[in-house]
Amino acid sequence: MALMECPECEREISDRAVMCPHCGHPIRGLVGYEYRSERELFGVPLVHIIRGGGLDPVTGRLRVAKGMIAMGPIAVGGLAFGGTSFGLVSFGGVAVGLVGVGGVGLGVLLALGGLAIGTVAIGGAAIGYYALGGGAWGVHALGGNVQDPNMPEFLKNWFGRGR
Repeated sequence: MALMECPECEREISDRAVMCPHCGHPIRGLVGYEYRSERELFGVPLVHIIRGGGLDPVTGRLRVAKGMIAMGPIAVGGLAFGGTSFGLVSFGGVAVGLVGVGGVGLGVLLALGGLAIGTVAIGGAAIGYYALGGGAWGVHALGGNVQDPNMPEFLKNWFGRGR
């Protein structure tokens, strides 16, 4: 680790620093933006949002948004939105939760996505007890590769009978 001079306060800092620990001047990359609501529920902020690079200015590591409503590169919460998200209801590139909606959706109850894995899975490739998609694998599957004769009746119960 080499030392360099901060361009703002001219004090010595590490050449690996994301920002100056003395004055806060950004050294490299996007520091990003973070919002954390003051209100909390069970010790967790109601809203936590991380935008931009999402790097912690001290450690240079990726920050995780944690809140009842969480948004960020990595989000964990009741309602989570992110590149990778974990929550009760989760939306993202990779979404994991009771309900997961994303490129890869993993849901205990419902999964929607290009690849969907869950009790009820709907997607391009769907794997679940009830699976509906281009390629569907499960106990009751309806897709380009398989047609369960009981699946249309199941769907009628969910979406109503034809009028």
